[in-house]
Amino acid sequence: MNLIEKKIPSERKKELLSFCKTLGLTFHNLNLLELAFHHRSYSNENESHRHLNNERLEFLGDSVLGLAAAAYLFETMKNPEGDLAKIKSVVVSEKTLAPIALRFGIDKMLILGHGEELSGGREKPAILADCMEAVIGAYYIDSGYEKAEKYILSFLVAEIENVQNNRGSKDYKTLLQELYQKKAKECPHYETVNISGPDHDQTFNVAVHLGSVTYGPESGKSKKEAEQNAAKAAYLILTGQ
Repeated sequence: MNLIEKKIPSERKKELLSFCKTLGLTFHNLNLLELAFHHRSYSNENESHRHLNNERLEFLGDSVLGLAAAAYLFETMKNPEGDLAKIKSVVVSEKTLAPIALRFGIDKMLILGHGEELSGGREKPAILADCMEAVIGAYYIDSGYEKAEKYILSFLVAEIENVQNNRGSKDYKTLLQELYQKKAKECPHYETVNISGPDHDQTFNVAVHLGSVTYGPESGKSKKEAEQNAAKAAYLILTGQ
């Protein structure tokens, strides 16, 4: 990861420090945070940065986020495992993380490729949510789990309370699975019908199969979003909502 050894321009360093100050974070190695903001569209367009993007940090941050959420739910709620799993799936989802990323100003910090920039990448939920996870991964490496957990809970507790009070986003994939399993003892099957658009601005079209009946396809800017939309369409039809 050569970027971690690279000197950050003074103006960019000021931006990174301002970002940290706003969120109450302290990074010993600002290069880790800088890497968290590098989207793969930038590295794809710059040969010298071919492998320098935030995907590995995102992978790590996703697990740290999940652990922090699960531990908090386990410690604060006496509900059965199924209830905890539902709440966790909502609060760590793209729909929850993307608005938080905008609130934190992550859209302004992103380093995007030219094509992604032109296609409105700074406002794409998938990119914003992935960057949130990458920042978590970077903070975990830089400062350890305890501080990473404190940062996560600073924004996640309110989202958990929203879900408990039925104000959060619904996880329609989970709702549909529970509904269909009760009826047919089987799980829904999701099929990616097609993917359109250039690599930096793809649209996924997904259908959901419940036995011999198909719902959709529904579209989304990520496979997860398209699956959620297909599940929502099926669930609302089946429940008459």
